[in-house]
Amino acid sequence: MEWSLVVPVKPLTVAKSRLADAAGAALRPGLALAFAQDTVAAAVSTPGVREVTVVTDDPLAGAALSGLGARVVPDTPRAGLNAALEHGARSVRRARPGAAVAALNADLPALRPVELARVLAASAAFPRAFLADAAGAGTTFLAAAPGRELGPAFGGPSRERHLRSGAVELTPPSVASVRQDVDTGADLRAALRLGVGPRTAALTGRLLIAD
Repeated sequence: MEWSLVVPVKPLTVAKSRLADAAGAALRPGLALAFAQDTVAAAVSTPGVREVTVVTDDPLAGAALSGLGARVVPDTPRAGLNAALEHGARSVRRARPGAAVAALNADLPALRPVELARVLAASAAFPRAFLADAAGAGTTFLAAAPGRELGPAFGGPSRERHLRSGAVELTPPSVASVRQDVDTGADLRAALRLGVGPRTAALTGRLLIAD
C-alpha cells in the first residue's frame, strides 16, 4: 500500500510557544521550521510514501517544504489543527479518491524513514490506526485506509480521543523517532538523544541544552 501523508504546519511566528524557555523568542520560529524540514525530508524518502502534502499559510515554511518535495496547500479553513488535517486529506482524495491517507506531526526532528515505514506497514492492517507520542497521552500519527475518513482528534490528550473514535492503537517495536514530538525543552533533549536531522542539529548547536 502506498500512503499520502498530510503534515500541518502552523505559522512560524506562533509555532512552538512552549519552547520559548529553551530556545528564546528569536530562535523559536527557526526551530519550528527546522523540525518541519527534517520531518518532511525523512517522510518523502520513506518507502511506501507516495506523496507528502503540507497544509500551511506560512510562506517561508511553504517554500522551504516545497523545495524538499512536498506539495503545499493553503490552510483555507483556518480553524485549527484538525480542520487543517481534514482539509489536507480532502485535497489528497480529490485527486486520488482511493488514497490511503495518514496525518503526521510536523515536529518530529529525529524521524527515521525506516521507523516510519514500520508504522505505515502496521497501519495497513486496520481501517484507522494511530501511534501515541512518547509521553503516552498525545498522538503523532493517524492513518485511514482507502474509503475511510481520517477523523483527526489531535491536540492535548488525543490518544484517548482516538481510541474512543475506534482507531486502533499501534505498538510496533523500535519506532521511537516517530513518537518523539517536540513541544518542550525536555522533548527537545529527548529528540537530540535519538539523533535529529541536519537542520535541527545546526540550530540546536547554538543552544545550551543540558541533559
